Amino acid sequence: MLGLDNIERVKPGGLELKDRLVAVNRVTKVTKGGRAFGFSAIVVVGNEDGVIGFGLGKSKEVASAIAKAVEDAKKNLVKVPVMNHTIPHQTSARYGGADIFLRPASHGTGLIAGGAVRAVLESAGIHDILSKSKGSSNPHNVVKATFKALLDIRRPEEIARMRGVSLSKVFNG
Repeated sequence: MLGLDNIERVKPGGLELKDRLVAVNRVTKVTKGGRAFGFSAIVVVGNEDGVIGFGLGKSKEVASAIAKAVEDAKKNLVKVPVMNHTIPHQTSARYGGADIFLRPASHGTGLIAGGAVRAVLESAGIHDILSKSKGSSNPHNVVKATFKALLDIRRPEEIARMRGVSLSKVFNG
C-alpha cells in the first residue's frame, strides 16, 4: 500500500466496518463530442478499534465511484496501535506535498484535526490527539501521509522487547 515493512494486514471478514467519504472529485475529459464527466472518490473505512483502510474509486456516477472506493478500501485494511483512545508516541510523515504531524493527547482533549486527517483518525478510533497538516491540502496525499504516520508508530511492547527492558522502564525511563 505505502511500502512500509511493519504493516499488520487485516482481513475484512467479521469486522464491523464504517466508511467515511473523504472527497469526491469531478473530472472532465474533453472529446470531440463534448465534455465527458466522471467522478473519483476517496473513502476511509475502519472499525473504530485500530483497523483502517483507504480506497479510491472512479466511475461515471458518484454512487458507483463511492461503492468502488469502499470495496478498494476493504482490500487494504491495516492495524494501527491505539492506546487509551490516543497514539503511543508522536509521529510525522510526508507523502507528496502533504506533511502530517500527530501528537498524543490526554483524555478529554478531543480530536484536534481537520478534513481528511479527521476522517482517518475517527475511523481508527482515536479520540484524543493533536494534529497539524502542513503543505498540500490535497485529500489523496493527506490521507496517505496520515496512514504513513500511523503505520510508523511502534507499540511500547515492541520497543521494550527490542531494548530488552521492562514495559515500565520504557514509559518511566
